[in-house]
Amino acid sequence: MIIKKLSVYNFKNHSEKVFEFSPQINCFVGNNGVGKTNILDALHYLSVGKSFLGNTDLNNIMKDEDFFTIDAEIQNDDSEDIIKIFQPRESKKIIKKNDKGYDRMADHIGYLPSVMISPYDSNLISDSGESRRKFLDAMISQTDSEYLFDLIQYQKAVQQRNALLKYFAKNRTFDKDALEIYDDPITRLGTKIFEKRKDFVQKLNPIIQNFYQIISGGKETVSVIYESHLLENSFENLLSESLEKDRMLTYTSKGIHKDDLLFEMDHVLIKKVGSQGQQKSFLISLKLAQMNLVKKLAGKTPILLLDDIFDKLDDQRVSQLIELVNKENFGQIFITDTHKERTESVVKKINEESIIFEI
Repeated sequence: MIIKKLSVYNFKNHSEKVFEFSPQINCFVGNNGVGKTNILDALHYLSVGKSFLGNTDLNNIMKDEDFFTIDAEIQNDDSEDIIKIFQPRESKKIIKKNDKGYDRMADHIGYLPSVMISPYDSNLISDSGESRRKFLDAMISQTDSEYLFDLIQYQKAVQQRNALLKYFAKNRTFDKDALEIYDDPITRLGTKIFEKRKDFVQKLNPIIQNFYQIISGGKETVSVIYESHLLENSFENLLSESLEKDRMLTYTSKGIHKDDLLFEMDHVLIKKVGSQGQQKSFLISLKLAQMNLVKKLAGKTPILLLDDIFDKLDDQRVSQLIELVNKENFGQIFITDTHKERTESVVKKINEESIIFEI
């Protein structure tokens, strides 16, 4: 998958920008605040239909404008596709492929897989389990077309069950049969999601460990541990055993919506014992492992988005990363940096065609 051309209109701070890309390496250089990361965010939109920065779609419309659009020409094997994203201020977002809209927004996920490496990745270590769940879900969704649809349906069923629990508490009543209507879809969908998450993490671990050893040269061992209530109990039992607690709390307290990923180094949480350098090495290893596994499972090479990472890494880790990019054939790469000379030096070490855009 190669992005040949990108056009953005009224997107964040860019009123109009058009880029024709190299099939290999593309760099955006310029001072802080000129919108380099926003261009990567537009590319991320093409992949998953939303911002990697967590902004709402409406907040990405340029001030005083009524819409934003992101258009791209994408080389897909022997054919060429046109992807259009249109977000008006007064109605919902539209994503089209070759002028045809999707029946479900989730159907677009996986068409153009991507992996982003950015300074914001440190939040995966420091934040709550919700951010790590979202990261895991995003990885799997790019390799499994039904996973995201199942997840959306599961979340709706949990929301409906929670609303009913709150209704019971507010009106001092209870109807177990009415509550059990939601138990079946929650159990069925949640078990499917659990099995896919567990399998994905099992496949991810050895790849992470291999990349970590290459990047860090360290003797320590890193691992990702999947934590879930379902590892020790069936979903049916979980809902039954936690019923009284759920009534008191007025929400569903057990299930895959409480899953987490534990990032460990030598069997201790890396946020407790890992140095800043070790944590950076782990995060890069995690993202490269994501890219490697998505490529294997989806049969497509993801685009690699590198946001301002040369400013955050020491020379040794930059060199190791560049060596891995060369070795692994990661496909089309997009890089942002504040220093043109540094970017040129880094790109020279990668034996690929490149274009540098000054923003």
